[in-house]
Amino acid sequence: MGVLTGVLPKTRLERDLALQCVLSAFATGSFLTGTAVFFTQIVGLSGAQVGLGMSVAAGVSLALSIPLGRLTDVVGAKLLWVVASLLEAALYLVWPLIGTFGTFVAMLAVLASIETAARSAREVYRIAVFPRETRVRAMAYMRAARNVGYTLGAGAGGIALGIGSREAIIAVPLLTGGLLVINAMMISFLPRIERAPQAEGDLELVGPAALRNPGFVVLSLCNGVLQSNQVLLNVVVPLWLVERTDAPHQLLAWLFGTNTVLAVCLQVRASRGSETVAGALRAVRWSGWAFVLSCLVISITHETVGWISIALIWAGHVTITGAELWQSAASWGFASELSDHRRLGDYQGVWGMGGQVESIVCPALFTFLALEWGAPGWGVIAVIAVAAAVVSHPAARAAEQHLVKVGAPVGA
Repeated sequence: MGVLTGVLPKTRLERDLALQCVLSAFATGSFLTGTAVFFTQIVGLSGAQVGLGMSVAAGVSLALSIPLGRLTDVVGAKLLWVVASLLEAALYLVWPLIGTFGTFVAMLAVLASIETAARSAREVYRIAVFPRETRVRAMAYMRAARNVGYTLGAGAGGIALGIGSREAIIAVPLLTGGLLVINAMMISFLPRIERAPQAEGDLELVGPAALRNPGFVVLSLCNGVLQSNQVLLNVVVPLWLVERTDAPHQLLAWLFGTNTVLAVCLQVRASRGSETVAGALRAVRWSGWAFVLSCLVISITHETVGWISIALIWAGHVTITGAELWQSAASWGFASELSDHRRLGDYQGVWGMGGQVESIVCPALFTFLALEWGAPGWGVIAVIAVAAAVVSHPAARAAEQHLVKVGAPVGA
């Protein structure tokens, strides 16, 4: 019963937002499962073209993170979230019409822009709609719900891939688009939020306030580095298992399943206490230690055999999941407590930028370090994580002091 109590949201609003997370993650998860097949077999692109298009989209998302965050402050979080969700749905509905590399890149770039706007608006809404004492808990419930949605979506996408016909594969983006229309409708029925009084200065004329808070900028980059646990989970460990160990490839399915179950059952519990800056810093320390332990355990599986390899890789994957859970909790605490609530969109744009830098830099860097350098490379990855965890502490305090200086009390 204790586990179930931690999994089920406690209030009506938390349940509504958790359900919305399940739906949106189910929609996008179903398409992501068959992305490679859709783009290569239906659109007719090569793997290199798909990779290039995704890199362009990542660059667009990084470039627009701050401007679209500021747009949230101008037009309002809920309105922008609804509009962006409808536009996202429309783009998925026209995916089957894409037939050339040029239109594919253009579509990905536009989709990246819309998703960035939606993400910024969503984060601002989630911070603003909940009282300070329940924000992190609510976000933890939503993170668990998204894991459920992605798992269900992967199953739906897998069914389409199992059927394998052109019609079945084309139906996936249409399903995604239809579900995202329902998602936009659900968002439109959520409660309105009160717009916080704006800081002095016209938002259209004054530069991004968050960029003038150096502690917050550095903290966003540290958070991005610690967020690279996702790179280990989804990229580096699978490649390491296949290329550097004797573990059976089928183990990958069990690893991903373990991660999902732990994220659903333990995310809320791991987030307890992260509602304050001190609590978020404590979660950063736990995340850093788990990150280091994972690197240590997995690095020696190059020399082990049989069941020892399997047990160590599984243990390393569990500790990476722990790093993920604590890093997520810390991220929500920092984003809530160390943002100027008069310019939430601006601050969330900068916070998202840190994550975008991680997604561009860490996959190539960590893959090179692990697969080319072996155990020493894993050691370097661990040092990078430790450095990010250590630097987070003075950065958080500097961000806190800046907010006091500009008249925006922490956790307003």
